[in-house]
Amino acid sequence: MPIDILMPALSPTMTEGKLAKWLVKEGDTVKAGDVMAEIETDKATMEFEAVDEGRIGKILVAEGTEGVAVNTPIATLLGDGEEAGAAKAAPKAEAPKAETPKAEAPKPAVETARPAAAATAPKAEGERIFVSPLARRMAEQAGLDLAALSGSGPHGRIVKADVEAAIAGGAPKKAAAVAAPVADAPKPAAAPAAPAAAAPAPSGPGARQLADLLKMPYRVEPLSGMRKTIARRLTESKQTVPHFYLTVDIEVDALLEMRAKLNAKSDGWKLSVNDFVIRAAALALMKVPAANASYDDSGLIYYQHADISVAVATPNGLITPIIKAAEGRGLVDISSAMKDLATRARDGKLKPEEFQGGTFSISNLGMFGIKQFEAVINPPQGCILAVGASEQRPVVRNNALAIATVMTCTLSVDHRVVDGAVGAEWLKAFKGLIEDPLTMML
Repeated sequence: MPIDILMPALSPTMTEGKLAKWLVKEGDTVKAGDVMAEIETDKATMEFEAVDEGRIGKILVAEGTEGVAVNTPIATLLGDGEEAGAAKAAPKAEAPKAETPKAEAPKPAVETARPAAAATAPKAEGERIFVSPLARRMAEQAGLDLAALSGSGPHGRIVKADVEAAIAGGAPKKAAAVAAPVADAPKPAAAPAAPAAAAPAPSGPGARQLADLLKMPYRVEPLSGMRKTIARRLTESKQTVPHFYLTVDIEVDALLEMRAKLNAKSDGWKLSVNDFVIRAAALALMKVPAANASYDDSGLIYYQHADISVAVATPNGLITPIIKAAEGRGLVDISSAMKDLATRARDGKLKPEEFQGGTFSISNLGMFGIKQFEAVINPPQGCILAVGASEQRPVVRNNALAIATVMTCTLSVDHRVVDGAVGAEWLKAFKGLIEDPLTMML
């Protein structure tokens, strides 16, 4: 009997992904460990290996398909003596089953919408609506009134399938469902519909609607899984994490001199200023362990190692590969590891454990000439350091003007876990290491 090959969960948080590319075709023989496909998660494109031996019978999900839920059958695998035709027939026999609920879905949606609307009338008065975050976003985007939907999830929870069924029913059916209770209810259900539709009004029309209205030429590039995740996480961070910022100017002449001397010692490495920043940040976290922490409802989490997440720009968006236990790694080790991680990050080849986690982040825009900026915290981490460009500036030394190469750094801090004094103490330790780089060697 053919075995279903299921969409894998390639990371702990993955619920769906994009089947980017098939590396096998129907009829190909595979054995355990053979790479069959490339799966795009929210952060990287990863290889999907076979776990059983057999022949590919039927590819059920075409490459390029987005939003494929974890554990969805994507292909079938034939065992010894099984015919490809039999495997192909199996999905065809199952297809009507899959289509039948889809065909019938609008009917129950319309039929149950009326009692649901009647039942949810009290919800308009304050009763909680149980809905998954994904279903809520889909409903908002489609302009659906959640109070008019009935949930098929646990305890009546509205899930993705319920929203999809309502969308498939079409707007007129939704209007009819809302209108149905009007005859036997005081019409509060219709009243919220207007504010729901008008909710986006404060921010004005969307970019696409405005461009259409003004006849502005543009192109639409679909959101990648990574870009969706970035948008969701950064919005969540700014809305839920109480940020505050601490800024300090650091003289880097001694560091630049030491870097030049070290780089002249060998052609085998070329240290960057960022390599020194990573090591100094890790050592400062060991000096001020209260800053190496995260907030959790169960308590404050303090980490034993400084796992430094470093922001890397890729064609699909920002990703933060991690230099793990950076406090125990030398500059050359950090430099070579960072080059490897950055290269594979841009190619979408990082493993989940190489970009998920981390205890502290660094975002360096100095190479773009940015003098100073404030970075958004990467939850659940408690801090992120924004590093600006090194530039010559006038400074006062011994009551006299002098010229020094200065770098401005801003620490963004989660005030729930790191207090102002702790953040200032960490910046003082970091500044001391950067301005006296020989101390990094101790």
